[in-house]
Amino acid sequence: MDGAATSGSGLFDRVWTLPNLISLVRLACAPLVLWLLFGADEPWPAAILLGFLGASDWIDGWIARRYDQGSELGKVLDPTADRILLLTGIVALLIDGSVPLWYGVLILAREVVIAVVTLTLGALGARRIDVLWAGKAGTLAIMFSLPAFLAASITTGGWHVAILVWAYFCGIPGLVLSYWAAVKYVPEARRALAEGRAARAAVTS
Repeated sequence: MDGAATSGSGLFDRVWTLPNLISLVRLACAPLVLWLLFGADEPWPAAILLGFLGASDWIDGWIARRYDQGSELGKVLDPTADRILLLTGIVALLIDGSVPLWYGVLILAREVVIAVVTLTLGALGARRIDVLWAGKAGTLAIMFSLPAFLAASITTGGWHVAILVWAYFCGIPGLVLSYWAAVKYVPEARRALAEGRAARAAVTS
């Protein structure tokens, strides 16, 4: 019973940590990006905020590791914030026309497939799958590319070229890493499904 109680409350252990607070702030900033870009027509502040949100993803992970503030909630909250911010950013910039169409479509296609597979695995009783390093690095690189594409679209001359080069420098490796991580998730998903079913069978037996 003690073990079951500990397992059941694990998600809510160490809720109020700095990394979790950063993740919550990042989530709250998603509507602000949309308002700056479409409501206030302020693309530069929107680009700066997107860049900050990308950097903060690395910061909260570093704090969690450096100061031992990792938590079960953080393992769910952090990738959730990543997904929502990535989708918010890429959809907004596709509407704005700041990112190449092929780039945005490839990102959205991966996110849709990952979302469908995640929901299906959960419905089938699979255990939660931890985020792979390649997936995290890919998301971070893509998050850095988005404000660069936005900034390049409102910049002229030499700065336009330099910022656009930086956008592709981050974006292409990020895209490759994210798809490579998706392939790597296939055996992880199989193990998660088998272990989840085994755990349920053990409980019911």
